Amino acid sequence: MLSLVGAAAALAQPALVARVIDVVGTDEPLLPLVSVLVVVLVGSAVLSAWQQYLLQRTAEGVVLSTRRTLADRLLRLPVVEYDRRRTGDLMSRVGADTTLLRATVTSGIVDLGGSVLVGVGALVAMALVDGWLLLVTVLSVSVGVGTAVAAARRVRVLSRQAQEQVGAMSAAVERALSAVRTIRASGATAREVTLVGDSAQGAYRAGVRVARLQALVSPASSIAVQGAFLAVLGLGGYRVAQGSIEVSQLVAFILYLFLLIQPLGQGIRAYTELQSGLGALARVQEVLDLTPEDDDRPQLGSATTSPRVPVAGDPTPLLELVDVDFGYPDGTGVLHGISFSVPAGTRTALVGPSGAGKSTLLALIEGFYPLSGGEIRWAGTDVRELPQAAVRARVGYVEQEAPVLAGTVRENLLLAAPDTPEDELWRALAEVGLTGIVERSERGLDVLVGDDGVLLSGGERQRLAIARSLLARPALLLLDEPTASLDARNETLLRETLTRAAADRALLVVAHRLSTVLDSDQIVVLDAGRVVGAGTHAELVETNPLYRELARAQLLA
Repeated sequence: MLSLVGAAAALAQPALVARVIDVVGTDEPLLPLVSVLVVVLVGSAVLSAWQQYLLQRTAEGVVLSTRRTLADRLLRLPVVEYDRRRTGDLMSRVGADTTLLRATVTSGIVDLGGSVLVGVGALVAMALVDGWLLLVTVLSVSVGVGTAVAAARRVRVLSRQAQEQVGAMSAAVERALSAVRTIRASGATAREVTLVGDSAQGAYRAGVRVARLQALVSPASSIAVQGAFLAVLGLGGYRVAQGSIEVSQLVAFILYLFLLIQPLGQGIRAYTELQSGLGALARVQEVLDLTPEDDDRPQLGSATTSPRVPVAGDPTPLLELVDVDFGYPDGTGVLHGISFSVPAGTRTALVGPSGAGKSTLLALIEGFYPLSGGEIRWAGTDVRELPQAAVRARVGYVEQEAPVLAGTVRENLLLAAPDTPEDELWRALAEVGLTGIVERSERGLDVLVGDDGVLLSGGERQRLAIARSLLARPALLLLDEPTASLDARNETLLRETLTRAAADRALLVVAHRLSTVLDSDQIVVLDAGRVVGAGTHAELVETNPLYRELARAQLLA
């Protein structure tokens, strides 16, 4: 609306100027006409400022909405998508790509509409003044406009390529920063700087290609404008001398020409910005088109699909795997016909050599990857028929790397159970022997853990992750090498904690250190993605050669 009013005010100015020229030298009062002209000029400036503010505010709103939507989709993607893509490139889409949308709004769509309106109005007014001058103007301008539009069309492709190079550079920086200590210790800093520099060089070259093409737009527009102006001056002066038009009409036509030139330049620039924005939008849309998790699952809250939690002694196992197969998209098979069950209130251990598929099995139970075959059943129901969020709410998972989020100890503990009282937080820390890290700081539970928990030791990170999972009170707790980074004292403390935890929940533990799982109710032995044995420690030592070999290597048989 402001654009329409502003266009009307702009179109009125040349007519008012022509009227002032006609009045000069006559007996008609000049002051009222000049006053109207001043009001129109000031009003047009005020409307323009207001419009620009609204445009900028709207553009920021568009960027905010897009970033929220994009972040929501990124955090809900299937885990397999994170395996396929680089984290830095995904971050670039949230940052750099969405920023280009701001220019699309402020210099694109709205300006393009206003420019067309003013341009059409100026052409109509010029036609009413003199048709021959209009013909010369159109011929002169068409050449420049055609060249500019042809160049702008190519900008979209090059702009997307440039954004992809920026994403690659962001990925290279993220890769280096995430492993900066390893890089320093390996003496590879200079090589990594070179790699990041090469990525930056690629982004530079792509940006230069866009700049080179955009640079064609301005000269083409300038040549068209200057040619039109000179042609109008020459032909207009001749027609004034012949008496075909008045001087005031020529002045008005030239003002309309200037009025046409400004929106013409804005329109070309807006079209170019729009093409750049569409290139960035394509990268954003590529992520938004990916299907998030849970889309095909039953809705949470349905009485027929809410996961049941069996109690200890229930004949239906809490978790059951039936002929589970899994392979990567490239066809590499990982798991083959895995079958075993985890009754409620029991401890089950997964053991076997490295690469047997133990950690992969936990990831499948968490629903991070789709099965290639078979079923995973929760209380007798295929988990694919249950709401994924509801199943995960009943399963705790402590990964082998034990990730800790940047922030405080309190924030990490409250991640899965945000309403937990403070006394329970302290109790959970005591159960895993971790009260020391909060007691030695004046900040208590609000002590910082650093990015990725860098201010904690490996064992402290692992125990913090276990305490975090215990606070969520899961019916099934998945532990991947829970004692890998612990000393003998803390390993004993953690084993006692897990023994108490197993009283009211089931545990499924991946372990290389067999001493931590000797008292398990069931030990499942995996080798090359297959179950090769199951039973207690004593039974397996007698009947299973692979387990006996593992036990002897650790002086346990």
